[in-house]
Amino acid sequence: MKAYIFPGQGAQFVGMGKDLYDNFAQAKEMFEKANDILGFRITDLMFAGTDVDLKQTKVTQPAIFIHSVILAKSLSDFKPDMVAGHSLGEFSALVAVDTMSFEAGLKLVAARANAMQKACEKEPSTMAAVIGLEDAKVEEICASVDGIVVPANYNCPGQLVISGTVSAVEAACVKLKEAGARRALVLQVGGAFHSPLMESARIELKTAIESTQFATPACTVYQNVDAKPYTDANAIKENLIQQLTSPVRWTQTVQNMCADGATRFVELGPGSVLQGLVKKINSNAEAESKQTI
Repeated sequence: MKAYIFPGQGAQFVGMGKDLYDNFAQAKEMFEKANDILGFRITDLMFAGTDVDLKQTKVTQPAIFIHSVILAKSLSDFKPDMVAGHSLGEFSALVAVDTMSFEAGLKLVAARANAMQKACEKEPSTMAAVIGLEDAKVEEICASVDGIVVPANYNCPGQLVISGTVSAVEAACVKLKEAGARRALVLQVGGAFHSPLMESARIELKTAIESTQFATPACTVYQNVDAKPYTDANAIKENLIQQLTSPVRWTQTVQNMCADGATRFVELGPGSVLQGLVKKINSNAEAESKQTI
């Protein structure tokens, strides 16, 4: 069975999607529609901007979503048995399998990016990558630290990202290194994504999601909050609302997809991070990444 997976923030690069725009009329039409919806020419930043331009949350998230969805819609053989997306990528996955329209999905992604940006400005917060410890040990240490610090991304066995206030994340990193982590490195990110510090963003996005029409997806969608498969539109909507303050359970997602029959994973969009994570989670799975047709 074939699973399609969609990347999240951090996968962006200058030039992303330009070959689709130049070579496929339907793709060009969708890119221009995205420019109209956003009210600025995001294609200029995607195709010929700078790394600094693309790192702005309000640009990064729509850019990755647009590239991923347009690529999926441009593939003649896009017939997934199941899909999943990492954080932001969950929105790309849902639109790719017709749970909501491209227009509705892009509006939600733009609203999500703005809500997250506002939440980040409320207090200093950050994330850190932890390499070389069991998930349970990382969870235990986070729970022992004063302040807010929680597991945010379960990326693959031995690789977990934590999220919280700057002081709590730094304190956790010291304890994690003492416990034997090969690395506990604070990341250059704008805030504490997938933590309780995103609660104001979750509330803001909840209103937008609840007013968006969702349909039954064309195939099963494995969602970040619990790594389980869904086809019910209302359940998918509720899980998406909870996503901003919940960890991304990517390790468990890929494990569950494999257990349910996935043997081949195709990553659609910029970058190839997820392809690498799949191989680390299940060395028997085939995995490839596509950035164009």
